[in-house]
Amino acid sequence: MEEVPTVQAAGCVLWRHSPDGEGIELALVYRPKWADWSLPKGKLKRGEDARDGAVREVLEETGMACELGAALPTARYIDAQGRPKEVRYWAARAVSGEFVPNREVSRLVWLAPDEAGRKLTHDRDRKLIAALDSVRLDTSEES
Repeated sequence: MEEVPTVQAAGCVLWRHSPDGEGIELALVYRPKWADWSLPKGKLKRGEDARDGAVREVLEETGMACELGAALPTARYIDAQGRPKEVRYWAARAVSGEFVPNREVSRLVWLAPDEAGRKLTHDRDRKLIAALDSVRLDTSEES
C-alpha cells in the first residue's frame, strides 16, 4: 500500500488590539465550502517556506498584512479527503488591511479570545487559542 504524502499547510492566530485598548481580538474566517469558522490557514505552494505561506494565507483570506510572532503548536489531523495534514501556526499581529469577501472566505469577525474559542468549529483551533495565552504578544502600541 502506497503511503499518502502529508499535506503541508500554515496559518496564524491573527490578533489586533481591541477598540477599547483593554485587550486583544482574534480574527476568525467563515469558509462556506466547509461551512465552518476557522483560523486563517492554507496549503503551502511547492517549495514555499511555512512562514511565508502563513503570511500569504492570512493576506489572501483576511486582507490583512501581519507580523509573525511566536510559533504555536502544529496541528496534525486527517483532512476531508482522508489525507494526513500538518498545519504550522504562528501568533501574528494584524498591521494593516481590509477584509473583502472572496471565493474561499465569505466573512471575517474579530472577537475576544474567549468568544473566539466558543465560535470556532474545530477543537484543534481552540487549542491554538489556549496556546496563545502562553506566549508573549507584543501588545505595545506603535507610535
